[in-house]
Amino acid sequence: MKTALITGVSGGIGKAIATSCIKNGYFTVCHYNSGESEIQAFRQELESQGLLDYACFYKADFTDNAQVEGLYDYAVSAFGHIDILINNAGIDLYKQLNYTTEKDFIKVFDINVKSAFTLSRLCVEKMIERKQGNIIFISSVWGKVGGSMESVYSASKSALIGFTKALAKELAPSGIRVNAINAGVIDTKMNAGYTEQELEKIVQDIPLGRLGLPIEIAQLALFLASDKASYITGQDVTIDGGYIL
Repeated sequence: MKTALITGVSGGIGKAIATSCIKNGYFTVCHYNSGESEIQAFRQELESQGLLDYACFYKADFTDNAQVEGLYDYAVSAFGHIDILINNAGIDLYKQLNYTTEKDFIKVFDINVKSAFTLSRLCVEKMIERKQGNIIFISSVWGKVGGSMESVYSASKSALIGFTKALAKELAPSGIRVNAINAGVIDTKMNAGYTEQELEKIVQDIPLGRLGLPIEIAQLALFLASDKASYITGQDVTIDGGYIL
């Protein structure tokens, strides 16, 4: 039985990844916090396709580490082990640094970094015992080059890249692969902070001339988790239509 734990499933990328896992035969624990209506619609969608039995859902606020641990406990109680952990949950922060508070900083790092650290730490114990497993972090192009007005968000995503590379070296002898995906500007609700004119300017700066699609991130994640990528670890793979070339 193949199992997956995906965080942030109420968002566009998380839903696409969870859907791909389910359709590829993984029993999938779908984490969410906000987005109750999106989760209800997702459940109905899976039910209509006869796939709901492959999914279970767990709500957790990642600013509370006890709830992060509760998610892991639930996943293990449901399936016994996790084959794939995809740390996708994240929040943006579009704010000048001089207006950014310590509370802002802590919230971004709790959700974007600390939750990923905690889940990874908990999952690797059984992965090491079983000598197999995959961990994938959804990072961002801003973790590679930095984004103006997004210094704290960029720092959190950069932290995931560094964590990926160090953890990959640590876990490779145990047969566990660790990779990151640096997502470009993807067509999701996270872009709500941009004006229409700002999005048009971004598209003009993307060589492929369009925003990315959540399914494209999902397809890359499933590839990295598959045996087709059995010799790939410690990589941060950028998927951005050429945006940061």
